[in-house]
Amino acid sequence: MKNTAQERDVFVAIADPTRRKLIRLLADSDELPLYEITTHFEMGRTAVSKHLTILKEADLVTNHKKGRETRYQLNPAPLKEVKEWLSFYEDFWNDRAALLKDILEE
Repeated sequence: MKNTAQERDVFVAIADPTRRKLIRLLADSDELPLYEITTHFEMGRTAVSKHLTILKEADLVTNHKKGRETRYQLNPAPLKEVKEWLSFYEDFWNDRAALLKDILEE
């Protein structure tokens, strides 16, 4: 059995610029079929599908069949982990900036 632990990590999934573009594209729509998603990229349908699979394994994307087409939808919930991680560093740098301001004003 293939180990997909790394692929399921939300940080690994969003590390790739193509996958971030996919997330943004899906965020701007309720759901999109694969053929329509593919038109936004300079790569084939198979490559786009592979990126969507990684996002799906990270639970960032869901899909369902509608007739013969597969439609994809963003699941933003896992991005909360990223937001929480980044908010620590935002607070960290805000505190450092305030400290520097205080030092410069003295």
